[in-house]
Amino acid sequence: MKISLHKSQLEGNLAAPPSKSYTIRGLMAAALAHGQSRLTDPLTSDDSEAAGEVLGQVGVDLSRSESSWGIRGGHLKEPVKDLFCRDSAATMRFMAAICSLVPGRCRLVPGPSLAKRPIQPLLEALGQLGVSCHAEGSAVVVDGGRLRGGTVEMTGDISSQFISALLLVSPLAEEGAVIRLTTPLASAPYIEMTLDTMNHFGIGVETSADLRQFAISPQAYRPAGYRVEGDWSSASYFLALGAAAGQISVSNLNRNSLQGDKIVLNLLKEMGARVDSNGDTVTVSRSGLTAITADLADSIDLLPTVAALAALAEGRSVLNGISRARLKESNRVAAVAEGLGRMGISVTEAEDRLTIHGGRPRGAVIDSHGDHRIAMAFAILGAAIGGTTIEGAECVAKTYPGFWQNLKKVGGRLEIDG
Repeated sequence: MKISLHKSQLEGNLAAPPSKSYTIRGLMAAALAHGQSRLTDPLTSDDSEAAGEVLGQVGVDLSRSESSWGIRGGHLKEPVKDLFCRDSAATMRFMAAICSLVPGRCRLVPGPSLAKRPIQPLLEALGQLGVSCHAEGSAVVVDGGRLRGGTVEMTGDISSQFISALLLVSPLAEEGAVIRLTTPLASAPYIEMTLDTMNHFGIGVETSADLRQFAISPQAYRPAGYRVEGDWSSASYFLALGAAAGQISVSNLNRNSLQGDKIVLNLLKEMGARVDSNGDTVTVSRSGLTAITADLADSIDLLPTVAALAALAEGRSVLNGISRARLKESNRVAAVAEGLGRMGISVTEAEDRLTIHGGRPRGAVIDSHGDHRIAMAFAILGAAIGGTTIEGAECVAKTYPGFWQNLKKVGGRLEIDG
């Protein structure tokens, strides 16, 4: 599907969609609790659907209404077929660990984009806890039924999802577990979100001050009611659209959230946007944007959003801490550089840095590379300058199925082809 964007004057109010990360973490924790839990306001998207489907295949009972999901967990069983994780990295990585608790064999299969992303470090870490697991091409095979536990060491700078996966299952290990990181932790907010979710379901974890060590004693998850808060990552696109092309208010945002991407508010202010907050609502209004130097190591999903704004800003912006963005749904560093280059913006790419010389971007045809965050970020530029076509625009369904409809709702002028 192609979306053609014309220069737009945006104005309106939207509610941030529910958090993808918290929805999937809530599902996984509820699946490990004996009894009935309920998730209120969960996100319905490709990624959360993938999580729900594979949990159903291993014996978790899910019942859905319009605004909540009932989850009856605690009785895992061997699946009768492969567990297809689509392109949801959180689903595949968390389930690789959870399958260690499933009696029998599980085979997890990724979608084409996810197949390119790393998982071997997680399998090696699970092996240290006594799990029999291995890669079979891009698939993962786990012979479960017994999780011994013990001490595991792994690096902390490849993916926080590896550590979250270990944390989720460690309370159910026979010996409990101690997780030690041999390098500093990247994307620490996601670990804090995992610990927060586990705590809500009755699990306590002892952590070192620097989040380099986690000690988990044997414990049982307790069923719980769990409300999913709004997603700062998804909200960032409309907050940025307000800064670039009008005035937009986004509600359903927890100002005290553990989500790392709430830093978008500070970044917008540093770039000169007008930002006003009132309760759970943030309003961003267009103003002249200036260049920024930012470290995105703990909020790596903001890279495409901030890069799009940097293209509109006066001066040279430097975005650091971005190397892990190469291991996402696309190589986001390369995809951002390519797209901005097509728009006439000078970009210098280094391993862990992107330098963007802001100016007057021009409309262009942008390849989303099947990456939802690339598509939504370049929609910011498309609405601000017009003359822009985004190819593969349907990929937003991964985390924000209603994105294009919401853009129209606030005045976005766009045409859909296909």
